[in-house]
Amino acid sequence: MVGRTGGENDPSSEKGVVRVLFLGTYTPKLDDKGRLILPAKFRKKLEDGLVITRGQDRCLVVYAQDEFERIALQWQSTPTSSRAVRDYQRVFLSGASDEVPDKQGRVTIPPILRDYAGLSSDCTVIGAGNRVEVWDSKAWEDYLAATEDAFAEQSEEVVPGVM
Repeated sequence: MVGRTGGENDPSSEKGVVRVLFLGTYTPKLDDKGRLILPAKFRKKLEDGLVITRGQDRCLVVYAQDEFERIALQWQSTPTSSRAVRDYQRVFLSGASDEVPDKQGRVTIPPILRDYAGLSSDCTVIGAGNRVEVWDSKAWEDYLAATEDAFAEQSEEVVPGVM
């Protein structure tokens, strides 16, 4: 997890707001009660609360509560007259669950979300910038194998001028 405090001359963040990047790959187990132990590096940023919801590619996304609220505020300015906006908001928000990790850093993943992501006891948790993604380990391996070859060729197209 990398933190940075924005200042007056930092155009990439709001003044005084700490932006956190979640980084890395971890392989915790999901217990019989549907609880996942968060990676130790992620716990401090998520200890005050988080939101778990459906992600794309059949994974789950986890946002710190404050980041999720920032995203929700941005959505309030989107046109609900757009079917695509309504559809995306419905899928994203209807599965959302706000959680607070327990003292051991565990969070309960609701059954509807475990089913959506096809989670077994073997999970892969990845840092993905402003969010954490939770994958079934086999699904993550399959996804990574399918996308690794194109990774090097896509960097210029996906993030022009950055890499």
